[in-house]
Amino acid sequence: MEINSNKELAGTGANPIWKFLIPSLIGVLFFLVPIKVDGEFTIGVGILASSLQGAFGEALPAVIVAILGMSTVMTTIAIAVKPKFMMDSPFLKGLFITGPFGFTMRLVGFLVGIMTLFEFGPEFIWSMNTGGVVLYDLAPVLLTWFLFAGLLLPLLVEFGLMELIGSLLQKVMRPIFTLPGRSSIDSMASWMGAGPVGVLVTTQQYNEGFYSKRESSVIATTFSVSSIAFSLVVANVIGVGHLFIPLYLTVAFACVVAAVIMPRIPPLSRKKDTYYEPVGKQINEEVPEGVSSIEWGWKEAMRKAGEAKSPMELVKSGSKTVLDIWMGLIPLVMSLGAAALIIAEYTPIFEILSYPLVPILEWMRIPEAAAAAPTMLVGFADMFLPAVLGSGIESELTRFVVGALSLTQIIYMSEIGVLIMRSNIPINFLELFIIFVERTIITLPIIVLIAHLIVF
Repeated sequence: MEINSNKELAGTGANPIWKFLIPSLIGVLFFLVPIKVDGEFTIGVGILASSLQGAFGEALPAVIVAILGMSTVMTTIAIAVKPKFMMDSPFLKGLFITGPFGFTMRLVGFLVGIMTLFEFGPEFIWSMNTGGVVLYDLAPVLLTWFLFAGLLLPLLVEFGLMELIGSLLQKVMRPIFTLPGRSSIDSMASWMGAGPVGVLVTTQQYNEGFYSKRESSVIATTFSVSSIAFSLVVANVIGVGHLFIPLYLTVAFACVVAAVIMPRIPPLSRKKDTYYEPVGKQINEEVPEGVSSIEWGWKEAMRKAGEAKSPMELVKSGSKTVLDIWMGLIPLVMSLGAAALIIAEYTPIFEILSYPLVPILEWMRIPEAAAAAPTMLVGFADMFLPAVLGSGIESELTRFVVGALSLTQIIYMSEIGVLIMRSNIPINFLELFIIFVERTIITLPIIVLIAHLIVF
């Protein structure tokens, strides 16, 4: 195949070039370019989300409870009454018609939200270490981040940028990580912004047929890494903020090693390379013979830009994404997130499970091994818990290891785990726990080795 002219590359002339360049550039600025604000790095979507939180901060918990209530009431009406306007709308039907588990989670999420907002009922449900964490810390972030991420994400993925990047990087991503080149965008969106944004990108790409079941599973559990900003918060809370640069470099290196290994071992290696059935495979990164990667990537980018929907259609699609997250995901985060934190805070389950880790940590010459062991499993409930629990450990080396490990484990049920389970990505709860344990086993020795040889 031969490509002779800019016009042929552009498909229909110059228009697709600007249709590619302008939205893609704006998308890059919002999702991938780090911006320093008040001494901390974030991205454009983060600035918008923080501004909204600042403007309506005290009212957001009440807004969240109202959303939880609306989700529960509308689901009840949809299931019990089946009004015609809902049944005739595929979107509303999919949004509010749910099974017994989904309805229960929405009802429980609403009840937990009310109890936490008004502080009544058993304190273990609404305390600031359980329901309070979800309602006042996690849910407002999800509400605001996904509002802007859902509306602006098409700028990043619908106008050809992922086709261009995919073609350029597929020779790197495929042999090293067994993934398409476009998955590098997911990783960058997570690293620069937030892990949930990476999951949102992955989910959208899977739903549209650009990732297979195996690829989407790997990307969601391997590349939805913690942002630089959150990592700095963890480092400061656990008391190693002055070692942030070596800590973050350690986290980055350990995550890359895990990203190489994880796709090649079960359960991820056993996922099928088939695509989401309603849409089928919609991707082809094979570069024709005689054409360079950049030429083919540019041609594919122009094709994608030329096929892009109108701005109104994209806004409508983005609004549906936001509503789906608000009505379906936030209730799950409220119910399952609170349950995970209650288990971590008020039961000895994680402490009991961590007993076998103590002799291993002692063998690795980690001081205060008995105190450190529970922090290495409690992160499955929430990524921030290890930093909180580990802040009381005296040994700086141990605090460094605990903080770094919590950032490499990625899977936590108060947010990322629920996001994945809520999506169409084929991963269940048991698989998420196995992946969490595997990431711990892979990254812990790397972090300990670096801590002993370089940092201390």
